[in-house]
Amino acid sequence: MIMFLYSSFSMILFILGLFCFVSNRKHLLSMLLSLEFIVLILFFMLFIYLNLMNYENYFSMMFLTFSVCEGALGLPILVSMIRTHGNDYFQSFSIM
Repeated sequence: MIMFLYSSFSMILFILGLFCFVSNRKHLLSMLLSLEFIVLILFFMLFIYLNLMNYENYFSMMFLTFSVCEGALGLPILVSMIRTHGNDYFQSFSIM
């Protein structure tokens, strides 16, 4: 019963995070924050799964390390884009 509650709650949060990521395409900062929210929900789901199956939590620490590296790479990209373009509007960035 508790497994069903954890899984349904985490899936609802994951879907809400994906919806927030898809609908907030105006600012780069809001997109990065919604990606971090999705990563945290995935970490929560992984942690619950590993604890319920009585596995080691070593993989969850590796996942958390990679997600911190992802966040540490996203922030300098945001700062450099704001310095070059003057804002963080996603529509003002060009692929070229």
